[in-house]
Amino acid sequence: MKILNKNNGFTLIEMLVAALIFSIAIGSIMGVFVSAIKLQKYNLVHQQLLSQVSYAMEYMERTIRMAVKDDNTCGFAGQNYKASDGNRKIEFKNYKGECQEFFLDVNDNQLKAYNRTDFDSALALTSDDFEVTNFSINVIGDSLDNLQPMVTLFMEIKAKGSGQQPEITIQTTVSQRNLDL
Repeated sequence: MKILNKNNGFTLIEMLVAALIFSIAIGSIMGVFVSAIKLQKYNLVHQQLLSQVSYAMEYMERTIRMAVKDDNTCGFAGQNYKASDGNRKIEFKNYKGECQEFFLDVNDNQLKAYNRTDFDSALALTSDDFEVTNFSINVIGDSLDNLQPMVTLFMEIKAKGSGQQPEITIQTTVSQRNLDL
């Protein structure tokens, strides 16, 4: 009978194969983990962007909907709205009788509201974390053609930063509530 010599250790090749399999498994797990963190960060920024857009659009819609016809207080007598600056700014008289405007500030790519009656500084409707890449206004109907005044707002906004950032394009049309034709 032959007696076999049994070693209780591992060979160098067995150790290298085990280390390679362990490295591949850990690398795969880390890749999935890093991808999940990036996706979560993207989703959080996208959620903040949706919140910003929702706030800005709802604020503008509500204010524009309650506008009244100008009696030359704001400089465009007989009209409900005045689009200017290449359709990047809308002026109107709000329900309190104050001259108000919404515009895209091209210096910092922020959407802003300005109340000319109070001579306050412009109030940013979007945060510094986002930039409005396109904002346009289309006014349909005014007192001169006896159509119900409507304003179409179009906005493209994206998150600032490097890499793939979320962006949103939104358009809505608002009709005036106070039909004082």
